[in-house]
Amino acid sequence: MNMKLTAGVLASAALVAGAAKATETITAVHAFPETLIYTKSFLSFVDKVNAAGDGVVQIEVRGGPEAIGMFQQPDAVRDGIIDMVYTPGSFYGGALPEKDALVASNLTAVETRENGGTALIDQIHQEKMGLKYLGWFDSGVCYNLWTRNEPTFDADGNLEVEGLKLRGNAVYNAFFTNYLGAQVIDMPSGEVYSALQRGVVDATGWTQIGLLDLKWNEFLNYRIEPCFFSTDLGVIVNNDRWNELSPEAQKILQDVAIQHEIDSVNALREKRDADFAALEEQGMTAVSLEGEAKANYLLAAREKTWERMKEQMAEHPMGTANYDTLLDLFYDPEADK
Repeated sequence: MNMKLTAGVLASAALVAGAAKATETITAVHAFPETLIYTKSFLSFVDKVNAAGDGVVQIEVRGGPEAIGMFQQPDAVRDGIIDMVYTPGSFYGGALPEKDALVASNLTAVETRENGGTALIDQIHQEKMGLKYLGWFDSGVCYNLWTRNEPTFDADGNLEVEGLKLRGNAVYNAFFTNYLGAQVIDMPSGEVYSALQRGVVDATGWTQIGLLDLKWNEFLNYRIEPCFFSTDLGVIVNNDRWNELSPEAQKILQDVAIQHEIDSVNALREKRDADFAALEEQGMTAVSLEGEAKANYLLAAREKTWERMKEQMAEHPMGTANYDTLLDLFYDPEADK
């Protein structure tokens, strides 16, 4: 009888231990199609987590915008419909205007992780949206203006935009409209190829990489320099789900995210150089603003975005308390010299 009881106790203990060590699963979606370089970067992060987290934690990718619309994904992770989302902060800028600190940044995630900027953004995400900001991925890549027709400049060397059918979106509209004075046509990236094909738009802002993946180079022939802004792609996690995870699972996710911040900077800069070379070979021409026009162009991109951030922050209960700190942590005046 005692032997049977002992065996039963041991079996129950084994079951409890097995349950305690059961692999934890995080569900995830990504904002862009799998073919885009940024999504590939996120999926490589997932692979790293699943390798490091074998037997502890795994990320289960449920798809991209075909699973949950790209603009609905931030609300879906906030509401607990999905655990994790890889998306631009600009897709939920109405709820968290502080994301513009990343947009106007001239630093990488590596530097803002070290100086406390990423920690502050994480804190703001938790307080405002109930989200854990796990990491700022694919930083260190900026945006260019790409056009079908050769750009023209006024007598002072400023870019002329009159008559330009410019595709816009929330990332750069403050710059395009408030400084350049352009009339923009808002549309998601998934509709741009067709719009270029049909002549609905003949210019767009886009990052330094990915044009080839999207095949927009079939219609766009000029890249305007200098580049401006930074990508603001990050991984956000439902905070309740994050707090449910074991400390071991949290550490794996955070450690891998920090390493991927470093890895993605290096990988995407190599990709940028390769893309530029391939585009040039196919006939893409780079045209640059010069002198004061160039300086004003870069200054306006940054300051118009900061103005938007401050105005929108003022409308929130937390106000503009973090405004100056965000500028200090995400912008280095010396880096532009």
